[in-house]
Amino acid sequence: MRVVIIGAGIIGASVAWHLSRRGVRATVVEAGPVAGAASGRGFGWINASFHLDSDHFRLRLAAMGAWRRLASELPEGVVEWPGCLWWEAQGTALESFQDDLKALGYPVEIVSKEGFRTLEPGVADPPEQALRFADEGAVDLGRAVRALLAKAGVRVIAGVAVRRIEETAGRVTGVALEAGRIPADAVVVAAGIGAPGLVTPFGVTLPMLSRPGLLLRTRPVAPVVRHILSSPRQELRQDNAGQIWAPTSASHQCDETETVVDRPDALADQALSRIRRMLPGIPLDWAEVVLAQRPVPGDGRPVMGPAGPEGLYLAVMHSGATLGALAGEMIAGCVMGDDVKGLARWRLERFGQGEAG
Repeated sequence: MRVVIIGAGIIGASVAWHLSRRGVRATVVEAGPVAGAASGRGFGWINASFHLDSDHFRLRLAAMGAWRRLASELPEGVVEWPGCLWWEAQGTALESFQDDLKALGYPVEIVSKEGFRTLEPGVADPPEQALRFADEGAVDLGRAVRALLAKAGVRVIAGVAVRRIEETAGRVTGVALEAGRIPADAVVVAAGIGAPGLVTPFGVTLPMLSRPGLLLRTRPVAPVVRHILSSPRQELRQDNAGQIWAPTSASHQCDETETVVDRPDALADQALSRIRRMLPGIPLDWAEVVLAQRPVPGDGRPVMGPAGPEGLYLAVMHSGATLGALAGEMIAGCVMGDDVKGLARWRLERFGQGEAG
């Protein structure tokens, strides 16, 4: 089977790796550099504490398990499981959130101020209470993408855009590039915000939200943060190289900002000031701030499955950090003709259109 995957981010790389386990060596085409879009500019938080409904929770929980399986295939340190301390709310709101997660069967515990100090002695002004999600993790998406593509043994064509997906008599036949074409029996569109334009010619409408996000990375410092931290004003984590990663907006998973109007360096400076107050005495300076156009479908949930002509598959979603390992497994199964459990909930038809245009 000849498979072309459009997009060399975490979703495309995961699909490629899972197909390779089934004996299919895909060709991956990427308009920019490998992991150069949202995947290379993401916070990397693996979690199910953030979810939009019970189905979304179950998908994200299953995805956490998929990352635990996949982590053994990746270099050491690409995926880590430090857990998370969350205190975006206090009092009854925090307790209600805990109750909701417990009802879903999610591992969660309340941590007192003294308990917080023990867990994170470097953090100033610990909250009266925090929730601890001990099973949550983080992934360096750029490293994960490159490792998966290398292990899959795929051919990657980077810096070359797909002009159009070709079809004959209702079936995909290949992709036309800026120069030449690649024949294919199946095409997986994992192109993030570029996906809608590729499927529109088939009468397929993929609604997307505009959700830009800025992420800063500091220069490396000595280990100071043990968990992923999610406070009312700032989220952050420290990687094993000593860099602190932080979105410039609080509660970035719920951020509905449609445009970034302020200077990125000014927003990074503001975030760094908040981080310095959380971590006093640490010589912090940001080294890089990057803008990601996060691929968020119209209802905030992933879009996965067949769409348009036979042999065309969509894999577009925000939070590839959480969903990437499982999404690749599900889409690879779909391409191979499996009856993929749970896929129907995430297909494009929920937006009121059929498979074909």
